[in-house]
Amino acid sequence: MSFFDQIQTRSESINSLLCVGLDPHQKELPADQWSASEESRCEAAYQFCKRIIDATADHTVCYKPNAAFFEALGTKLGNVTLRRVIDAIPDDIPVLLDVKRGDIGSTAAAYAEACYEEQDGLNADGVTLSPLMGWDSVSPFITGKYADKGAFVLCKTSNPGSNDILALNLQQQTVFEKIAGLANGWSSSAASDSPTLSTTPRLGLVVGATDPSALSKARNAAGSKLWILAPGVGAQGGDLDAACRAGLNDEGTGMLIPVSRGISRASDPSAEAMKLKEGINAARKAVLDQRDEKRKEQGDSIAPYQKEFLEFSLKEGVLKFGSFVLKSGRTSPYFFNAGLFSSGSALYKLGKAYAAAIMSSEELVDKDGNVTFDVVFGPAYKGISLGALVCSALYSDFGVETGFAYNRKEAKDHGEGGILVGSSMANKRVLVVDDVITAGTAIRESHTLLQKIEATPVGVAIALDRAEKRSLEDPLSAVQAVARDLEIPVVSIVALPQLQEYLKSSSEYDDDVLKLVTEYRSKYGV
Repeated sequence: MSFFDQIQTRSESINSLLCVGLDPHQKELPADQWSASEESRCEAAYQFCKRIIDATADHTVCYKPNAAFFEALGTKLGNVTLRRVIDAIPDDIPVLLDVKRGDIGSTAAAYAEACYEEQDGLNADGVTLSPLMGWDSVSPFITGKYADKGAFVLCKTSNPGSNDILALNLQQQTVFEKIAGLANGWSSSAASDSPTLSTTPRLGLVVGATDPSALSKARNAAGSKLWILAPGVGAQGGDLDAACRAGLNDEGTGMLIPVSRGISRASDPSAEAMKLKEGINAARKAVLDQRDEKRKEQGDSIAPYQKEFLEFSLKEGVLKFGSFVLKSGRTSPYFFNAGLFSSGSALYKLGKAYAAAIMSSEELVDKDGNVTFDVVFGPAYKGISLGALVCSALYSDFGVETGFAYNRKEAKDHGEGGILVGSSMANKRVLVVDDVITAGTAIRESHTLLQKIEATPVGVAIALDRAEKRSLEDPLSAVQAVARDLEIPVVSIVALPQLQEYLKSSSEYDDDVLKLVTEYRSKYGV
């Protein structure tokens, strides 16, 4: 089982996102034992950590011993004590060794051996790393014989000085957003190298809970798969509720809250750990409840751009009401054929509608109003024109500049060659644009293609979401299945609920049409 599989399994089994830090700082240990001898210091440090482990094992997802505090105990026994502490941790609780290594080549490989080896090393399950020297500094810790290990890379740390470098702007994104996107791509590459082990990500991010805005941007840049270690709650003043709103993924997981001093200095560490776990869970529930309430409020409402889209779709004959037998065998009261957007005015309005839907999406636009993608990708063939329209409309209507790329069905053996045309997508965040999702095959193929070139798919935009079950036995729609399986958001201009809402307020269609659509949604809708 890989490191992040262990994290996921442990989190689910005890219903917790708490990570307990083991930091035997000099101030935490009795002064007389610290000054007596190295042996005395090390024994005090061990007993300090063992007390915390015994008190908190029922509540923590993992333990995070900080190697620096053990190294400071002494050159003779410091690392020996660290290994004693790791050995004292129950086998079913993963160990995240906080070492923040960052080197390349044989040096990085040696660091990995020292951290991971069971016989002569520290026997940790995962580590923290500095990624500023690139993939070369990360790969020795998560590939080859350590493919079952994992690492959290420093992305946007909780100290104010992190802004000096990590918050610098690189064209349309910050350094830390670039790191988050790279980590996602590196993680996918590492997982694909060992597919029989697990497809679970090999990397997570360290993003301070003290900066919810950065936490939200990092989550958007990295996607929902990567776990985030969010230090700073408690002693450093991070707001737990704000951090959870910004960092939790769609399932309300994917984030660990590490706490050290708040537990070690408590009169009852066990009670404090339970209190922290319950507090985090309360914040999680509040976030999920807020998201559900917002989805319910927005589910059937109709925005002006959606109303305009439905009106010109009807005018162009793209959307029709009647009786239509679908490929699934169902008889639908409406039919949508995007191929009939075939005039200049219709295409112009279509691009504006896509752009409006994207810019209205919390999944594709961060809290500062910046899109979370660098390139729009249009899969052949329908997606090519749609992608071009979206890029143009984003720029003309919202001043958003993105790249545009598309693929050919057949590789070209002359000119620029290959199957990809347009903006480079390697190490970029990519939005896929298509008209509808029927089975999701085209989107899944695009996702695979993008991962092969180390691009990061961050979302899909479509015109219409039929929002209906794939079968009466399957509660998910094709769109929901894509979002679940690929772990990326799918944004539509309109969905079946908006179509129903439009009919309620329209004087052009009688009650019979509304009744048929309502009955269809009641029977097949998700």
